[in-house]
Amino acid sequence: MAAAVELRRRGITDLRVLEKADRVGGVWRQNIYPGAACDVPSSLYSYSFVRNPGWPRRYAQQPDILDYIERVSREHGITDLLTTGTEVVAARWDDETSTWTVSTRRGAAEGPTYVADLVVFAQGQLSRPSVPDLPGRDDFAGPAFHSAEWDRDIDWNDKRVAVIGTGASAVQFVPHLAREAVRITVFQRSAPYVVPKPDRGYTRAHLRLFDRLPSTQTFGHELTRAGSEQLNRALGEQGRLTRVLETAFRLHLRHQVSDPGLRAKLRPDYPIGCKRLLFSNDWYPAVVRDNVDVVTHGVSGVDRRGVQTDDGGHHPADVIVWGTGFRATEFLAPVEITGRAGRPLAEEWQEGAHAYLGITVPGFPNCFIVYGPNTNLGGSSIISMIECQTGYLGQAVEALARGDADALDVRRDVSDRYDVEIQDRLSRSVWAAGCASWYQTPSGRITTNWPGQVQEYRERTSDFDLADFRSGSRRAPATSPA
Repeated sequence: MAAAVELRRRGITDLRVLEKADRVGGVWRQNIYPGAACDVPSSLYSYSFVRNPGWPRRYAQQPDILDYIERVSREHGITDLLTTGTEVVAARWDDETSTWTVSTRRGAAEGPTYVADLVVFAQGQLSRPSVPDLPGRDDFAGPAFHSAEWDRDIDWNDKRVAVIGTGASAVQFVPHLAREAVRITVFQRSAPYVVPKPDRGYTRAHLRLFDRLPSTQTFGHELTRAGSEQLNRALGEQGRLTRVLETAFRLHLRHQVSDPGLRAKLRPDYPIGCKRLLFSNDWYPAVVRDNVDVVTHGVSGVDRRGVQTDDGGHHPADVIVWGTGFRATEFLAPVEITGRAGRPLAEEWQEGAHAYLGITVPGFPNCFIVYGPNTNLGGSSIISMIECQTGYLGQAVEALARGDADALDVRRDVSDRYDVEIQDRLSRSVWAAGCASWYQTPSGRITTNWPGQVQEYRERTSDFDLADFRSGSRRAPATSPA
């Protein structure tokens, strides 16, 4: 959506947005589990061009974020550009015509084919659920689903629930299920760091002030932005703020969990920040309830009646909820993307996804990515990074529209030099401290995260430099190159 708004702002009118689902919303349309909310303050989790004085809470919940997204889509004309129910399955570059052919599918049937001068992939990093392929998984007799595919029809009151995983989603939905289900068994592979969430509801006075004096919300935004940049630095460099976070975690755990044995189970064995830092005020109160068990033995399989663990244990369950995260390192999959000379992107990325500035890949001209490799953050708001990327995209499209180039293909040496720098910095970050996380490929390459602060990324993407690209033959300016 941010890319479409940026391109329209720059006068690009021949534009089509393809959406696999039946409406806009992305992860905030898809994730409807109880308690779904953002762990970034609302003032940062909105577009700079559409401030929202009406956020009801400091940390917005899923329905409010979805309402905001739908409103932005309507008010900025995205709805008119949208083709829903259309999944992109392949995109192929034609060297002779300098165009992309985009193939789609609608349900089980073949969809229309589009020919474009430029393609923008904006599929996100946390959109494809990951469910482990355990022995007997398909034999389970009851409902079993991923947290991003929530079953709203279940009556939880008489259910024994097995929750596999203790990541960001489980930390939000388990407290709600624990108040309804007969028993919750939480299977924890590794304990997360959970710190207090400074959430609160905004009063009517707050909302009136934000609406009548936008500068008050702007002040709050800038204050929060500055704090989040320090969090980015702390997670990347292990400095003084890291020790503050560690102290907050220890005090939070000790205050909310009195049982020393359970506290030991809930204490991580890796440095803070190596995995995603979680914010919650009700996770620990949930796991100390009499009807909640935390199991730290590995899950070895599933049968009709429940979950098996590698200590030989069997845990009966009526429902299984997979809180096992997403296939974050499989960027742009399963779309089959083919660049110059018929080279598949999967081949280019066989050692791990990479892109210059996280936006464009050598050998794939006029192809841009939003929220691509190494653009995720340990702290702060991804919206800020996305707007940096779409601003860079807008400059690139203007260069094409002026006829400065027929095709923009980032130079291999430029991209390789950038990748070496980023991977060197990441190798010295907390994310390389030895824990297994969704930030890394199985080989240990960190493909998701940005190693610096948002301000550095903003500066590096602020000026599009044509010299960084192999430029095709010049031609008359195009009227609508996207």
